[in-house]
Amino acid sequence: MIVYPNAKINIGLNVLEKQADGYHKLSSVFYPVNELCDMLEILPSMHFSFSISGIAIPGNSNICVKAFELLKADFEIENVTMHLHKQIPIGAGLGGGSADGAFALKALNELFKLKLSNIELEDYALQLGADCPFFIENSPKYITGIGEKMMNINLDLSAYKLKFIFPELHISTSEAYKGVIPKMSESDLLNLINQPIENWKALVKNDFEIAAFAKYPQLKKIKEKLYADGAIYSSMTGSGSMIYGVFVC
Repeated sequence: MIVYPNAKINIGLNVLEKQADGYHKLSSVFYPVNELCDMLEILPSMHFSFSISGIAIPGNSNICVKAFELLKADFEIENVTMHLHKQIPIGAGLGGGSADGAFALKALNELFKLKLSNIELEDYALQLGADCPFFIENSPKYITGIGEKMMNINLDLSAYKLKFIFPELHISTSEAYKGVIPKMSESDLLNLINQPIENWKALVKNDFEIAAFAKYPQLKKIKEKLYADGAIYSSMTGSGSMIYGVFVC
C-alpha cells in the first residue's frame, strides 16, 4: 500500500496563552495542500523494518514507526516493511512529520482492516503530536487548544493558485516559541477567515512572523516579494520558515 501524506498551511496563527504544562493555547486555520507531499509505502512482512529516502530527517526515531508501535500495542497486527520518501521540507511549518504519522495510522487501519473510526484514529494521532489529528480527515479546520480541538469550516481555495518559497532555513519549534509573547487576540480568527480573501492581508496574522522576520530578514523580503508579484494574501506558515502566497489564477 502506498499513501501520499500531504502538507498543510496555516491561515492565521495566534499564540494566545502558555499553559502550566509548557504547551501553548492557539487559534489557527489549517488548510491541506496537495502540491507538497511525501510518499509512504507499507507492506506486511515477517520482520519489521523502516527505511527512508529523500530529505534526511534528524534523530534516531520516526513518527511512522511510533504510529505502528501504537497500534501494535493494542491490536494483533503483523509486522510491516515501511519506506518513507521524504519531500516536504523539514522545519518549514508545513506539518510534514505530523502528516506522515497520521497517514501511517490510516494506512495501517486499512491494511489490517481494524475498522477504527476517524474519532478513534484522531485519539491515536494525538498521542503522536498535537497537529497529527488534523490529517486524519485532512480537510479545512479551525484549530484551537494546543491543536487538538478542531472544527470543520467551509473554506475552498481551489480557485486560487498557491505559490511556496522555502528559504532553506530550518526554524525549530522551540526556537520559534521563544520569540513569541502569548496574548489574547483582539479579533476572532474564525470571523476574519470569513472575510473576503482580499481583506486577509490587513486582518489575518501569524504571530510567529514578528520574531522570525526580525531574526531572519530574508523571510520578510520573501513575503514582500510575493505581494509585489501580485499575491492577494501571503504568510509564513506554522512557526516557519516556508512562505506562501495566494494568487488569482
